[in-house]
Amino acid sequence: MIQRDPKTIEAQLERFRTGFPWMDIVAPATPQRGIRVLDAAALAYATEYADRAQVAGKCKFVPASGAASRMFKDIFAGLEQRNAALETLEARIKEFAFYTPEVFDGKNIGEQLLGPEGLGYGAKPKGVLKFHRYPDGEVRTALAEHLVEGQEYMRNADGTVNLHITISPEHRPLFEAALAEIQPLYERRYGVRYRIEFSCQDPQTDTVAATPDGKPFLKDDGEPLFRPAGHGALIYNLNAVDAELVSIKNIDNVALERYLPVTARYKKVLMGCALQLRDRIFDYLDALEEAPDEALCAEIEAFLAQELCIEVPAFEDLGERIDFLWGKLNRPIRVCGMVRNAGDPGGGPFVIREKDGSTSLQILESVQVNPDDPAALAAMKSATHFNPVDLVCCLRDYRGNKFDLPAYVDPDTGFISSKSYQGRELKALELPGLWNGSMSDWNTQFVEVPAETFNPVKVVLDLLKPAHNPLAK
Repeated sequence: MIQRDPKTIEAQLERFRTGFPWMDIVAPATPQRGIRVLDAAALAYATEYADRAQVAGKCKFVPASGAASRMFKDIFAGLEQRNAALETLEARIKEFAFYTPEVFDGKNIGEQLLGPEGLGYGAKPKGVLKFHRYPDGEVRTALAEHLVEGQEYMRNADGTVNLHITISPEHRPLFEAALAEIQPLYERRYGVRYRIEFSCQDPQTDTVAATPDGKPFLKDDGEPLFRPAGHGALIYNLNAVDAELVSIKNIDNVALERYLPVTARYKKVLMGCALQLRDRIFDYLDALEEAPDEALCAEIEAFLAQELCIEVPAFEDLGERIDFLWGKLNRPIRVCGMVRNAGDPGGGPFVIREKDGSTSLQILESVQVNPDDPAALAAMKSATHFNPVDLVCCLRDYRGNKFDLPAYVDPDTGFISSKSYQGRELKALELPGLWNGSMSDWNTQFVEVPAETFNPVKVVLDLLKPAHNPLAK
């Protein structure tokens, strides 16, 4: 039985009563301030830098927890009352990679896709679903496409490719079986050795649920209900990764292999940008350690403002100024790809004011923005880009030691959502998101990447789009 800290539970219940503070938005991050738009020379240099920089191990980190039930929400609804989503599925069923005549007989297509008598996709995780069928007949799951991607841009010098995939414990057998089918084949095909770890969200990170009036939500047995606290809990999984350079990309954001050249190119661009930042920051930390003075502090402040949108408050005391700059430099690094806003869902990049008076770059969700603040709403409306969850992170300090990532989480950046349990309304507490508040105290850079690198499968009909369907125009 899980032993839970009563003080933690009380602190979580207090959050339901007090809520979370709104983010103090200065402005949206745009190409004019906060988002780097690289020209051809800068793209080439970043790619070349990624290839030659020394790195203590690379790993591809793939959040893949949870069932794909939301992917089939419209189909489930169509089974209750016929709708356009179900009709499209039925009309174009043969275009999907999961189609076989043995399963789909032309009748009850929705039930055969989702129900236990058919493929049972309504209860399986996205990672093991068949996403793509190739002209030669090969069928790949989302997991398989991540292995193909990984060998292209995350290969280590010794020919290994490290993947860390977060899953739900009940889905481990499905993932292990899917991996066993493809790993030996892909290792021979691509000349690599895959080292793959699965990890699960720690139940200790679950948060207590509350009634609408903020009291503990009790189950029928009288015990408090605890719920998984969102992807922010995965900061502990990421903290366990033993690699310096980590790429993060969601399980459903993969495309047909013909998209791999552009995907890999911009992943290397992000890696190159991250490693350039790492090396420059390490140089500054060495300099601060050896011979700090007013001129060096001024140079660092200019660097922070230009590269990371960090405005530093004024200090009269040189020692305080040096300590402040040291703290700003000696942190984990993330470089986040940002896509031009074309109406896709996702958090957005912003410049925000920190509690210490400085500014920083952050990825915010809409629930973190005060709906009663006209300036904040105007900033959201004028945002030019959104977050596709395409990150490269540097997780070691200038002495080669691993950062303790939970120490860089801002606990004030969680949020409260409305859920239900057995038909009863409740409030759920979401921990600061993995690429939101869990990385709040990191050094952050935003880099524009093309829309071709963002091909998520949020609903099953997305598999009919050109990035997933060879027959689509």
